[in-house]
Amino acid sequence: MKHRTLRTRYVIIALPLALTVIMALLKPSDRGAPYAPYFAALNNDLKNNGPGRPIIIVDLDRLDRNLAILRSTIKPPLSYRIVVKSLPSLRLVRYIMDKTGTGKLMVFHQPDCNFLAEEFGGGVDILLGKPMPVNAVREFYRRFTGKKGFNPAAQLQWLVDTPERLKQYRDYAAGKNITLKINIEIDVGLHRGGVTNNTDLDRMLAMIESSRAALVFSGFMGYDVYAASAPALFTSKEKAVQSAFNGMLARYRAFYDHGRKKYPALFRGTLTFNSGGSQTYRLFKDQVPINDISVGSGLVKPSDFDTQMLTDHEKALFVATPVIKKLEGTTIPFLEHLTGLWPLWDPNKKNTFFIYGGGWRASYYSPYGLEDNSLYGKSTNQSIVNGSARTAIGVDDYIFLWPAQSEGIMREFGDIAIVRGGKVIDRWPAFPE
Repeated sequence: MKHRTLRTRYVIIALPLALTVIMALLKPSDRGAPYAPYFAALNNDLKNNGPGRPIIIVDLDRLDRNLAILRSTIKPPLSYRIVVKSLPSLRLVRYIMDKTGTGKLMVFHQPDCNFLAEEFGGGVDILLGKPMPVNAVREFYRRFTGKKGFNPAAQLQWLVDTPERLKQYRDYAAGKNITLKINIEIDVGLHRGGVTNNTDLDRMLAMIESSRAALVFSGFMGYDVYAASAPALFTSKEKAVQSAFNGMLARYRAFYDHGRKKYPALFRGTLTFNSGGSQTYRLFKDQVPINDISVGSGLVKPSDFDTQMLTDHEKALFVATPVIKKLEGTTIPFLEHLTGLWPLWDPNKKNTFFIYGGGWRASYYSPYGLEDNSLYGKSTNQSIVNGSARTAIGVDDYIFLWPAQSEGIMREFGDIAIVRGGKVIDRWPAFPE
């Protein structure tokens, strides 16, 4: 009986102690921190001179350093092609063209083809980044004016993925008495469409060869992004990526060698053999036949591109949005009685901020430790954001977010705030929709 009484006492004493330890381990720590110096300066500038609404930011100093890395990597005989969807601003594209000396663009949106053709005229070469329905070709020519001397037959490469689509393009070109420049999409391992076998490739090359008034062969496009995601099961990540990349090159060369052997007349002159992307461009040296490397998002490095291959690229793209309301504690409808308890348990619920807008594919970046309130729900009008007292921000301060991608979000805000030396120096319009 005595031993049983002692055990009962031990349980009575140990149980609350164990619960206390467990609660202490589960209790959230204070993750808040004030602005880093870079964002503190940007915040002051935006509070004094900003638009009082959400805005996208591109830092030219950081972009310049990323461009320097790109220029040191992509050298002749390779040429650089700007992925326009990832940098959708005419002035931004012009800036990158000037810095890199390229006139080559990759375009993914039919209206952008017309817009860029009319803006740049004879100074660019456009390669479509995805195959489009033949109605997109019709729409391009319906809207095309040619005022600045853009020549589609020489400057616009339509990407085609199947014999069936190529036949549609051929019939349209023949009916309109025009010539379409055709780049063939080949599947080099991504398995997102494109030619997968020599039989289909033969059908397409034979069609081009027999329809020279309507179609002109301009090369291949084989996208290799999957190589950067190669799983490292029994080797290092670097070796796994290199092995996947080598496999991609072998498939690319096989298509090229087959086509050139059977249709030598088509494989003459200046052709575009495109590949690459932000996450793989640094693997390319002088691997024949590839001569055209596309890079876009890596130049501004959104979070989806925070990868091993881009470790030394700098983040140059942010969303900045002002705090329009600040409340003490966290008050949720129907849970008002818990208002004072939230911050006692979680110091990161100490303050509630309502921001201008929200719902973007972006993560809170500065000041550190901010988070969405999962109970309140998301809003694209006034998002609710929680943070600890250590964030040290108030009404009219700006919260900075790091976008996951650049292509969609950069068109959402109308214009882009251009930063140099830690201050906004200009605003560049984004592409029209």
